[in-house]
Amino acid sequence: MAADGVIRVVLADDQDLVRAGFRVILESEPGVQVVAEARDGAAAVAAVAAHRPDVVCLDVQMPGVDGLEAARRITATDDPPAVLVLTTFDTDEYLFDALAAGASGFLLKNASPEKLIEAVRTVAAGDALLSPDVTRRVISRATTAIVPVVPTTERVVDPGTAPVAGLTERETEVLRLLGRGLSNAEIARLLFVGDATVKTHVSNVLQKLGVRDRIQAVVWAYENGVVRSGD
Repeated sequence: MAADGVIRVVLADDQDLVRAGFRVILESEPGVQVVAEARDGAAAVAAVAAHRPDVVCLDVQMPGVDGLEAARRITATDDPPAVLVLTTFDTDEYLFDALAAGASGFLLKNASPEKLIEAVRTVAAGDALLSPDVTRRVISRATTAIVPVVPTTERVVDPGTAPVAGLTERETEVLRLLGRGLSNAEIARLLFVGDATVKTHVSNVLQKLGVRDRIQAVVWAYENGVVRSGD
């Protein structure tokens, strides 16, 4: 993020009117600036290299290099921006491909302008945009796979009891809330703490569980009984 706190965004979509609409929405929000636009994935990768944005908004279906391949290339770079995938297609295939490509968030294009702004701010802050519905779909796919996403340890008999896997009581509470699909900001409001405190707890949880990101942490929680389906 720029020294002045402005979130710098690159927009990638093959439809000019869509990009124009997104630009108007985002630049109506104080502290958000669209620094470049791209009509395809290759141009998006180039724009990210040239402008070093905080967030890149990628359409999935674009000519040539599509949004998913662009996401893979962008997230493989040093200090990559957060990737927010925007699509008209609400399918598991796109969802899981986007997450596997390193996307931090997944949003449908029919979402409200407020949701778009919230999504950009969320991923720019280092949080993942996983709604409860998206989380359930991720968990369903991961926990029915032949190979677990992360190694499991001894199952927890009662998800409501003591901390697990070396986590403190508060870190275990944060893990359970992650399992419900809550963002850092939502967790902070529930626990009456600051966003920075929650971010520290999440970082500690990832480190102690030995997982790459919050998605794998949520899968671990379900696989080990810390969170149960329907909680």
